[in-house]
Amino acid sequence: MPTVDVYTRDYCGYCVRAVHLLKQKGIAFIEHNATRDPQKREEMIRRSGRATFPQIFVGDHHIGGSDDLYAAESSGELDAALGGKL
Repeated sequence: MPTVDVYTRDYCGYCVRAVHLLKQKGIAFIEHNATRDPQKREEMIRRSGRATFPQIFVGDHHIGGSDDLYAAESSGELDAALGGKL
């Protein structure tokens, strides 16, 4: 299974929502909290091209933010990415 990276920040409702879905599905992930780490934020922007939180990656595949994650879950894209089929 590819590595799942989630870039978050404190007090972010969308971050909480995204992490909740991943935990609910039993998906192991690495949380990169950028609240006090500007280098993590820059890394996220470099990887995603976006400055909003959260940003979720499955391997090198950029899922997007929280709404994108839920859309990917609904469409089956998330499971396909986790299975390495994207």
